[in-house]
Amino acid sequence: MSRQNTRNGVRQRRHLGKKAYIVIAVTVGLLCVLQAVLNISLRLSLTCSGETEKILKSLTNEEELKNVTNEEELKNVTNERDELMQKMTQHACSGGTEKSFRNVSIEEELKNVTNERDELKQKLEQYGMQLTSLRREKDELQTKVNLSDHHQKQHWIYFSGSFYYISTNKKSWQNSRNDCLGRGADLIIIDSREENEFAGAFQKRLWIGLSDRQNEGNWSWPDGSPLRKSFWQPWEPNGYSDRDEDCVEINNFDPENSWNDISCTEQNFWICEKKTGV
Repeated sequence: MSRQNTRNGVRQRRHLGKKAYIVIAVTVGLLCVLQAVLNISLRLSLTCSGETEKILKSLTNEEELKNVTNEEELKNVTNERDELMQKMTQHACSGGTEKSFRNVSIEEELKNVTNERDELKQKLEQYGMQLTSLRREKDELQTKVNLSDHHQKQHWIYFSGSFYYISTNKKSWQNSRNDCLGRGADLIIIDSREENEFAGAFQKRLWIGLSDRQNEGNWSWPDGSPLRKSFWQPWEPNGYSDRDEDCVEINNFDPENSWNDISCTEQNFWICEKKTGV
């Protein structure tokens, strides 16, 4: 019984050992298979990783290349833009400068033309003034000629801006003056040596306009002006009170010493003077 049990026990242990061996063998086999699978997986993984890395690297290179290309294109476009902008600026500057030069040239020409116009206008005004002056002189001369013709027909003589009439008969001082007034003139007023010489050139004893009839000793002319320049003979005027010598005659033909005071009732030739006003 005990042997039998022992045998059974031994048999059971053998059977269990065999099962254990099988289990171990299977386990080892599974482990080997698993190891092989892992190795394959790892190899595949490594292979895939390498390929992926290559692909990624390739993609990166392509991207970098693309970026480089884009950067170069951008740089080229930027350069072209800058060149175009520079050309436009140069063109604008050139156009502006040309326009500026043109404007300056036009302004200078306009200034020159304006100056020439002003000079011509000034000359024209001067010529106009000269023409006006010449016309006035011409009119004055024409008036003098007309007056001269008119008065010469009536025996008047022109001298230094006045016409003179020398009588052909004799009268008193007052009557002589009345004759002059009737001719639109008056007895001569002598205010220069030249005029006194002119009056003496007729070689006649002539009444002149000087007298002191209004105020004894205060000699004056017919227009009321006082005596300022005189041509008395030596010791004249002497004015004898009993003869009432209040009027003046020319009786000496020396231009510096020709006047003499005598009575206004004496009979003398006379000389009238008419101012022409021209």
